Formats: sequence, structure tokens, C-alpha cells
Amino acid sequence: MGSANGCLCCNCVQTSEIAVKERFGRFSGLATAGLVCVAWPCEEVAGRVSTRVQQLDVPCETKTKDNVFVSVVVSVQYQVIHDKVYDAHYRLTSPESQIQSYVFDVVRSKIPRLDLDESFEDKEQVALDIKQSLGPVMEQYGYRILQALVTDLTPDIKVRDAMNAINEAKRLKEAAQERAEADKILQVPKPSPKPIDLTLTLTLA
Repeated sequence: MGSANGCLCCNCVQTSEIAVKERFGRFSGLATAGLVCVAWPCEEVAGRVSTRVQQLDVPCETKTKDNVFVSVVVSVQYQVIHDKVYDAHYRLTSPESQIQSYVFDVVRSKIPRLDLDESFEDKEQVALDIKQSLGPVMEQYGYRILQALVTDLTPDIKVRDAMNAINEAKRLKEAAQERAEADKILQVPKPSPKPIDLTLTLTLA
């Protein structure tokens, strides 16, 4: 439907998104799932914001306290806050870049204070620190941080090979000790059976 000066345009908004409408370049409202009609060229759908839970995997390299280079992968799950779609659309160009920056900051400040073994043990605490750091900041931009997990922590390949060699040597040593104990048990002499005295004593009358 249209006229000499404009037309009525229809847009379909999916269930998993919210549309942002503008009139003459200025925000005019939000539209949820369904058919949305705008009077073009005065009005338009300027953008769409997904309401789905999204996940961002952030790879990061850093060094532990005992000078071991490690590759860390942090998975962050986040979702737009329905009441803050305006902020999510207009205040933040790329939520992925913002999340990535904070993940880098936490990982590179936390891991260098831990030894390699401590890094493996404290993965949950590192993830919690990331969530606590990200949460308040991203909420200002209309996003809620649902979860942060350290999904992978891998030392440098040379260190991995050295650790595998140490573990293999340890297992071989334990196996050798167990075999030695088994041999000792087998070598213990069994007591000889006591001979039966078959001598008959005769009593003479």
C-alpha cells in the first residue's frame, strides 16, 4: 500500500528477536514478534536484537607464575535484558568485543599469580572472577551474563610432553614395585610337612 509520497512497509519480526523502530532517524519504539508496519520513508526498522542465549568462546594466552605458557579458553553465555533493548542496540556496537576485553583482563591478571597446578585447581574461581567482573559492566549495556566457564586450559606442547613423560615414568616405577612385591611373595618357602613316625613300639611280655 503506498502513495505518491511514501508507502506502508511490512516487516516480519521473529519470535527470538525484538525490532527497533526509528522515525526520521530517531528512536520511536520497539516491536516484538509478529508483523510490523512502518510508514516508509518517514519510519523504518533500524535494527533487530536477538533475545536468544548466546555463547562466546574467548581464547587467550598467558603465562603462569612458574613461567609456563598456557592457552585458556573461556566460554561466556549472555542474553539481552528485555527492558534494556534500547541500551543493547544504541550504547554498544559489539558486545563480543566488550566481553573479550574483560575476559583478557581477568585471565591475564589472575593466571600469572598461580602455578600451573594451581591454575588447573582454580579454574572455577577464575571463571567466577570473570562473571563478577563482566556482570555489572554488561548490564549497563543491556546484557546479562548468565555463565562463564573455563572450558580449556592447555600448557605449552613441550610442557605437556614433559608432564606425560614424568607420569609415564611414575607409572612404570609403580608397576615395577608391584612386580617386585609379587616376586617376594612367590619366593617365600613353604614349610615342609612334619614327617609321620611309623616306628612301632613292641612291648614284650
